[in-house]
Amino acid sequence: MKNKLFILTVLVFLIGLVQVQAQQVIRLYSGKAPGSENWTWKEQNLGGYLRDVTDPTLTAFVPSNPNGIAVIIAPGGGFHYLVYELEGTAVAKKLNEKGITAFVFKYRLVHEDPVHPYYNKMMETKNFKMLDSVSTPVIKLALQDALTALKYVRQHAAEYKIDSDKIGFMGSSAGGTVAMSVTYNALDESRPNFVAVLYAYANAIIGSKVPSVRTPIFIACASDDEFGFAAHNVQIYSKWLEANQPAELYMYERGGHGFIMKKQNLPCDKWLERFTDWLLMQYP
Repeated sequence: MKNKLFILTVLVFLIGLVQVQAQQVIRLYSGKAPGSENWTWKEQNLGGYLRDVTDPTLTAFVPSNPNGIAVIIAPGGGFHYLVYELEGTAVAKKLNEKGITAFVFKYRLVHEDPVHPYYNKMMETKNFKMLDSVSTPVIKLALQDALTALKYVRQHAAEYKIDSDKIGFMGSSAGGTVAMSVTYNALDESRPNFVAVLYAYANAIIGSKVPSVRTPIFIACASDDEFGFAAHNVQIYSKWLEANQPAELYMYERGGHGFIMKKQNLPCDKWLERFTDWLLMQYP
């Protein structure tokens, strides 16, 4: 019995060790991130939500049996927060089960002065003009972070057993804004081979030209998105069709905004299965 307990303890330790190794944190810049050197506030972790991010990183989730495909995941949060666990790490772990290497992307955010909070009020009133005016300068920095992240993953693909031609970028909500901005602005070294967006916010996207190189896109949203993002995602889908680019769209009747890893007993609960089916069709 003691021997069995000892073996079990060792196995638990080894599993924990593998998990730690599989979740390596990679800083994207050696010093302060360019363009925000004067930022003095500190990042806050609010129970799975991050705020005031100043130091962009990737956290690598490496499956035990990598199939060569990699996805960089940009969580949403209106550029004021990152829904880091629900829209980041939870998705990464599920992708690992399919052999897909995942990198959860932490990008720079707007600083909200706690003495003068305004984010919740903006979201409650759906004042996106104000949100855009505050977020626009930081979206440019987030785009810079995303391009740097893609370049890093491509340069280090062999270390993670990744095919350098099978690297994609996924974003939800504000993360979808980042994903599309990357797709429109990337050079070869930082270009995603495929892109996936969930209930993307399109009004603040930087750029608009669909890539000339083959760039398949996967889109998922809900018709009852309370912020009205369904139309945004249909527009993105239409642009891909017009450009003769591969495109797959799931517009669920119900699900609301932020359904990515919520259990609602609705068809949208299965979006990740649809995504991995689509991805494995691209790379059989």
